[in-house]
Amino acid sequence: MARFFVKAGWPDGSVADEQVLALDAGAARSEVERRGGHVFDIRRKGFSLREARARRVRVKMSDFLIFNQEMIALLKAGLPVVHSFEILLERQESAVLRRVLTDIKNRVNAGASLSDAFAEQGDSFPRLYWTSLKAGERSGEIEAVLRRYLKYQKTVMAISRKVVSTLVYPAILIVLSTALISILMTFVIPRFATLYEDFNAQLPVLTVVVMGIATFLRGNILWIVAGVGISVFLISRWLQSPQGRRWGDAVLLKVPVVGGILRRFAITQFTRSLSTLLGGGTPLVPALENAADAVGNSFVSQKVRHVIPRVREGGELWKALESTGIFTNLTLEMIKVGETSGALEEMLTSVSDFYDEEIDVRLARVISFVEPVILVGMGGVIVTILLSVYLPIFRIMSQMKG
Repeated sequence: MARFFVKAGWPDGSVADEQVLALDAGAARSEVERRGGHVFDIRRKGFSLREARARRVRVKMSDFLIFNQEMIALLKAGLPVVHSFEILLERQESAVLRRVLTDIKNRVNAGASLSDAFAEQGDSFPRLYWTSLKAGERSGEIEAVLRRYLKYQKTVMAISRKVVSTLVYPAILIVLSTALISILMTFVIPRFATLYEDFNAQLPVLTVVVMGIATFLRGNILWIVAGVGISVFLISRWLQSPQGRRWGDAVLLKVPVVGGILRRFAITQFTRSLSTLLGGGTPLVPALENAADAVGNSFVSQKVRHVIPRVREGGELWKALESTGIFTNLTLEMIKVGETSGALEEMLTSVSDFYDEEIDVRLARVISFVEPVILVGMGGVIVTILLSVYLPIFRIMSQMKG
């Protein structure tokens, strides 16, 4: 018997931590659920360092999606879940995924449910996955739940790829332009400064300013690089903390133009996750908890968590979400109609599809505007530097002709 720390919610709306003595995590979860509780988190006392490292293993999403695609095919062919799982484990090529799946198989053989065995892997798999799997086990429709989750994950990955591919070209422009300006200011300009000193000529104001900046950069380049590196390290570490990440995500939402796109992306993550969970048979409150975790923006995720007690107490979902100030009027109206008509899942899917298309349009519009701005801005800086170099030459040549 092992001792487990369980964080659970109870029908009266309270959330409490307690210790449960059980054979494994699945048995501990079953004991709490038997008493009417809903388990939020469960961990074993005396968790070893080796197990902790195993929980931090991140499975490659492409390998995981292939695994689920093959799992669906085997279930559709009529094979039992456990047998299908064993077949896929034997032919798994990814060493990381094979190791994690082996541990899951051992837990299932020890009596844990498949969803609990996946949940025990911590961050190796999305929480949305094993929550959907648990709903499928209860309803007896694991294949349908997996198919719905697979569709959801493919959609999210497709949107993410579009965002990344759209931002690649502007990022390359910025990096190359910055590198060119750095080379000019630290290596080229200081050599011209030495040349102009030999002429003892009066230099234009623009040349004096640029030469002064270049001389300062060249003389303090190591200190500047070290300062920038330390600053970036400290800021990144702070942004990785819960408080820093929430602050950073909140600031991003307020950035003109970009904030609107990020806001809609967070909304579509929430609505699509909630639709997937509700379609799989998960009750509304647990579905809200897991959909909040599926949102990449931690500020929006926190806002959604704050409304869960209101929904648990019987409040309307659209009114609770309206109080966050995050969700658009269209989203709230669609959710309101879905609650009234009993078609909440369909309305959430419609919201997700609508904003997916709007994100594509807004991204294309932003990039079409950003690329010329970057080119003009960086080109202006480079032209200014070159003018500061050649203006004295033109003046000296005119004086020599005179």
